[in-house]
Amino acid sequence: MNIVYHTESASGPWLKFSLAEQLGNVGSEVGRAAMFQGKDEARFRVCVDRALELFDMTMEDPRWRARLFEIARARELFCQAAAGENAYSTTLRDLEQYFLPFAFAARRNLS
Repeated sequence: MNIVYHTESASGPWLKFSLAEQLGNVGSEVGRAAMFQGKDEARFRVCVDRALELFDMTMEDPRWRARLFEIARARELFCQAAAGENAYSTTLRDLEQYFLPFAFAARRNLS
């Protein structure tokens, strides 16, 4: 069963967000997942699912077709880190740092 966590965003508003806003939101879920990893499995799982849902909604946005490889690669690294695999020596905290500038850029443009 596919649970949709971001029902309101998935129905349209997500497509109005800039790339920085979308990736900043992904980064928030990545950060939450990092916070719960190894501490609270149920909350960690929900954060992982929510992040994957946001990744997928971002990848489906036709405006980012030229950035699809980068977004898909970040998703792959996220999946590896969330699964505890270390093939790329990337942690969820590393990915949180990757997404942080997007959140700052989105915040700056919203002010």
